[in-house]
Amino acid sequence: MYQPPHFREDRLEVMHGLMRAQPLAMLVTAGEGGLMANLVPFLIDPDQGEFGLLRAHLAKANDQLNALRAGAEAMVLFQGPNAYVTPNWYASKAENHKVVPTWNYVTVHAWGTPRVLESTEWLRQQVGELTDVSERVHARPWSVDDAPEPFVAGQLKGIVGLEIPIARIEGKWKVSQNRSLADRHGVVDGLTRDRSDARDMAALVAERMPRGTE
Repeated sequence: MYQPPHFREDRLEVMHGLMRAQPLAMLVTAGEGGLMANLVPFLIDPDQGEFGLLRAHLAKANDQLNALRAGAEAMVLFQGPNAYVTPNWYASKAENHKVVPTWNYVTVHAWGTPRVLESTEWLRQQVGELTDVSERVHARPWSVDDAPEPFVAGQLKGIVGLEIPIARIEGKWKVSQNRSLADRHGVVDGLTRDRSDARDMAALVAERMPRGTE
């Protein structure tokens, strides 16, 4: 991806953090049928390999499995908070009006060669862990064990597992680092005041400011 140095994020723990916080990612493959993409929830195992291991499951009826079974490289795209940034928030607008709109966003791209798995034991563990991770925000978490075992066994027959050892990974945190501190403070204030749904981005812009500038 296009990577200006000031937006590049190389810290593996930060990129893995986004993967855990935003597990629903775009799985992209290229096969005989051309490019294909599907949104799939992933788990990241940070201790497997140099960059970690992605795990997921897909429906057996998913046509993308043909490309995955062929063993061609796959790309997985994770996206975090994003927000439109108006020039009206920049302090520099009042100085020279040499400002343009932009879009702030956070993303991680991971590449690897997929492995398709059909082990019932692997699938049972995968869906159980994915459910537990997703349900932990609820006061009364639901568990796969709450469903009748014959029903669960039947559901597992309709899916296959997927592992992608990450061979390459890139992170990009485009959160106004190329603007002056005054402009960045304006972005934080604007996002917080004008866009209640953009407060996550406001927090990211503030987080990337040099210490002692608040």
